[in-house]
Amino acid sequence: MSPEEYDVVVLGSGAAGKLIGWTLAKEGMKIAVVERKYVGGACPNIACLPSKNVIHSAKVASYFRRSKEFGITKKDWTIDMSAVRARKRAMVAGLVELHLDNYKKSGAELIMGFGRFVGPRTIEVTSADGATRLVRGKHVVINTGTRATIDPTPGLAEAKPLTHIEALELDRVPEHLLVLGGGYVGLEFSQAMRRFGSRVTIIERNPRLVHREDPDISEAMSALFKDEGIDVLTSARVTRVEGKSGQSVKLRANRGGSEIVLEGTDLLVATGRTPNTVGIGLDVAGVESTNRGYVKVNERLETTAPDVWAAGDCAGSPHFTHISENDFRIVCDNILGGHRVTTGRQVPFCLFTDPELARIGLNETEAKARGISYRLAKIPTGTVLRTRTLSEPRGFMKALIDTKSDRILGFTAFGVEAGEIMATVQVAMIAGLPYTALRDAIFTHPTMAEGIGVLFAGVPPVSLPVPKQEPVSAARI
Repeated sequence: MSPEEYDVVVLGSGAAGKLIGWTLAKEGMKIAVVERKYVGGACPNIACLPSKNVIHSAKVASYFRRSKEFGITKKDWTIDMSAVRARKRAMVAGLVELHLDNYKKSGAELIMGFGRFVGPRTIEVTSADGATRLVRGKHVVINTGTRATIDPTPGLAEAKPLTHIEALELDRVPEHLLVLGGGYVGLEFSQAMRRFGSRVTIIERNPRLVHREDPDISEAMSALFKDEGIDVLTSARVTRVEGKSGQSVKLRANRGGSEIVLEGTDLLVATGRTPNTVGIGLDVAGVESTNRGYVKVNERLETTAPDVWAAGDCAGSPHFTHISENDFRIVCDNILGGHRVTTGRQVPFCLFTDPELARIGLNETEAKARGISYRLAKIPTGTVLRTRTLSEPRGFMKALIDTKSDRILGFTAFGVEAGEIMATVQVAMIAGLPYTALRDAIFTHPTMAEGIGVLFAGVPPVSLPVPKQEPVSAARI
């Protein structure tokens, strides 16, 4: 079988892959995008957008529970998980149609099937009905993503645990959900399921939740979950799993040298990601991988094989859709003869608990580890008067400022609309603005962004030693 020739073949239709395909097809290039299952990749189907859809339904449920606080009398109400799922499915269906329309308009060809390399820049695609096609590109982009990791803990795989995929398809409220992992996925789903009515227990192997963040963030997150009735066990390592998720499951764990036993009805695994690189013929293509299974790339996102690129999670890029989208710009421009690199790029993130956690740049832990001195400004979120109108005072904002200049080194917010607030600071950092530009800016009152001015008004002067930041008493009125 002779291969069909293309200018670019993309293996995987995630954020980077589909955007590369659509963009280069509009430039007049012949493009094929190979996708095994999810049109558009994980984000619109089984990850970012559907999870935030379900999380928002959970937030509405929390408002029902708090209705008296807002002067609204409620009568009997129930959670209908089938309806929650239906709302999510309707959104996903609309997104898939949007993606298919973009393929049609751009001229990029979408080939559904499992793709694997059978030679340099040559991919065999096997469709669901067993038919095969052979495609070859002048350039090939690998964008196969990652999947939830199932550790080799005895009994874990046999328990058929939920991952984020199955959790988004639940048509019932779990009676008692055990959650392995205190990172992004674990925390978001734990809070959502608790708000739907589940009893929830988090088992985290590290000493604290979101352990890569500063201790004050971990403390604030733990306090939030305690207030919402979520049990958290840290420094606990599961040694054995018994039973079946959805029926009855038992975890045996070691904590501080003692064995503990936890029992629940359902088990959600959220302990990390595994790259989808096994079985796709990387060795045949001359593409090397790292010891963790990620595709090995340089700063231009080139692999070890000529004219073969990798982008997104599978390339070891930070596991965010917005980073995969940035990978698209880098790969696309480089294929067209440019020279763009990943070096030094900003990596913003937002954890969509309620309230949100958002950060850009350095936190205190990272700054201290690198020996970078800083001035600290920190205020309670409740200082921002907008929170009083929303009855959402929980949290704080803080910023790190260089000790020898007015450069913003980092910003962290744990509070309502944290992600939106962070974006304003990020733009200032991109522009290289001193913190004083935000301190002196006129922000609309009353908005959450107004708190940025209050925060930066509390930055210690350069000439003074860096003090422990005292809370500002009130925002501008």
